[in-house]
Amino acid sequence: MSPSSDLPALRGGRLDDPQLTAALTSLELTVRRKLDGVLQGAHLGLIPGPGSEPGEARPYQPGDDIRRMEWSVTARTTQPHVRQMIADRELETWFVMDASASLDFGSGEHTKRDLAVAAAAAIVHLTAGGGNRHGAVVVTGDSITRIPARAGRAHARSLLKTLATTHRSTPGVRGDLNAGLEALRRPQRRRGLAVVISDFLGPLDWTRSLRAIGAHHELLGIEVLDPLDIALPPVGPVTLADAESGEVVDVDVTPRLRADFAAAAQAHRAEVQAAFRGCGGAVLTLQTDRDWIADTVRFVGRRRRAAGVR
Repeated sequence: MSPSSDLPALRGGRLDDPQLTAALTSLELTVRRKLDGVLQGAHLGLIPGPGSEPGEARPYQPGDDIRRMEWSVTARTTQPHVRQMIADRELETWFVMDASASLDFGSGEHTKRDLAVAAAAAIVHLTAGGGNRHGAVVVTGDSITRIPARAGRAHARSLLKTLATTHRSTPGVRGDLNAGLEALRRPQRRRGLAVVISDFLGPLDWTRSLRAIGAHHELLGIEVLDPLDIALPPVGPVTLADAESGEVVDVDVTPRLRADFAAAAQAHRAEVQAAFRGCGGAVLTLQTDRDWIADTVRFVGRRRRAAGVR
């Protein structure tokens, strides 16, 4: 069984496509069957964090966020105190999906878009219930689609269908992740979880907007990649086409070129990781040739252990 055997190919181009509906139903069953029990209790388990509602003050401990210093209690007791935060009773999760042309690429049976929709389905499942709401901003480079945040299974299914059927930008138009982040940032929304889904290829011109979102929301990046985004095979002379700009180049894939490409790809991914880390967020990396469910489970487990959550 291939690592991605439980990942359906979302080839439908219309919201009413019966094949797309069947694929999403299969995906939902896979997510529920394999992720049930991964998280227990409220939504604090996904990206363990302090919440957003003020609670009681407690003495400062090394490693506490100084932005939560409770100055009035500190002045009264002459001991540094921080304000503990408790979780909202309802969580509002927003997806920012970079649906540019590069997401329609896949060197195997599945595309990065298939993986992006599957990741969104997993997050919807892990944050569903209790009146929690989900909304989305889908950006292609020449259009922005906004889906209001609502609760309910029917809305979640409609949201995933929109993510799967948003058409790529016109030829020659590059993706604009920064525009999607700005669309989430303004108008300001209630504090919640912001999930950014992209392959993050191209210049990191979105870091300023990401910092602004990270200051107000809990932040999670989902990096969807294909093996050819990371390393080139030894194929010799080959013609390459940029899916977004349409530029075509002829290159000779030599061992030196393969090594340089792999090093550049690794350095770029490190920059993406550092950008999210600097905003207090984390990055879940998924690949079209790997078991995306297992990678998701491992990621959640690491986050829970790091936060000291049993």
